[in-house]
Amino acid sequence: MDYIYLHGFASSPSSTKARYLRDHFAELGIDLKTPDLNQGDFSQLSITRQILQIAAEFPANSAPVTLIGSSLGGLTAAWLAEKYLQVQRLVLLAPAFEFLSHWLQQLGADKLKQWQLEQYLPIYHYGEGRSLPLSYNFLLDAANYQDRLLRAVPTLILHGVGDEVIPIEASRNFAKSHPQVKLVELNSDHALGDVMVDIWQQIQVFCQLY
Repeated sequence: MDYIYLHGFASSPSSTKARYLRDHFAELGIDLKTPDLNQGDFSQLSITRQILQIAAEFPANSAPVTLIGSSLGGLTAAWLAEKYLQVQRLVLLAPAFEFLSHWLQQLGADKLKQWQLEQYLPIYHYGEGRSLPLSYNFLLDAANYQDRLLRAVPTLILHGVGDEVIPIEASRNFAKSHPQVKLVELNSDHALGDVMVDIWQQIQVFCQLY
């Protein structure tokens, strides 16, 4: 079984969650791959690009893959499972289900119009510690990835009840229509940084890492 971690939007493989999980997997002798979804060009980021990048990481011998995805990386992981049979298990941390509607509402009509006119919008990139321009094509591409996922893959979702970015209702809605999903609600926010011990315990049980 290969394990791959997909970091969140405007994040990096050096994020707190990525380093924590990589270190704990390593203690079990497991190499958790943490590819950089920015690819050195955050401006041209898209969900489609992320899907193609991660699919290229899959083992050539068709060995099974477990994907662990955070936020937008979680949504990307779910779509990878939909498209590739090699993905046999998902762990999703505050996955960005319904994110487009939430994000557009937060942006507001004026900023959205400005983005469309100027074609680039400054986004604070937490991995880089500075604002970077993001192409409007990101939005056009994301419209193709609404939550119409059908393939039944064993899935563990860990989501904070105080999530201010992706409301936990998004994961609750997804779990209701997908019986293979186990949803664990945590007393935390979108970052989940204060419940990593709980998250690791849940991952160990779900992935049978004993």
